[in-house]
Amino acid sequence: MKPDTAGRIRTKCTEIAGMLAAKNRAYGNAALKPLNIFGRGDAEANIAARLDDKLARVRNAPGAFGENEVVDLIGYLVLLLIAREDKQAARQRKEARR
Repeated sequence: MKPDTAGRIRTKCTEIAGMLAAKNRAYGNAALKPLNIFGRGDAEANIAARLDDKLARVRNAPGAFGENEVVDLIGYLVLLLIAREDKQAARQRKEARR
């Protein structure tokens, strides 16, 4: 018997969270704290560029490299949400110091 939809959503989100946390460790949190060796954008701009690249690959070569594009896109979108939250929090801290 299949679990209810809400349970399946929670399970899938937990799986994606695990994958994203593992990738974040492997990349040294580079998405949210970019090295900016070649790129010069902030975290939000860099993640948006990665999303653009991923969407271009999906359009031009679907299924390339055996990746799960949907999971990758969800991962980047979660990181984008966090980057935007971080940016907003930094703005609020800056305004509070005035």
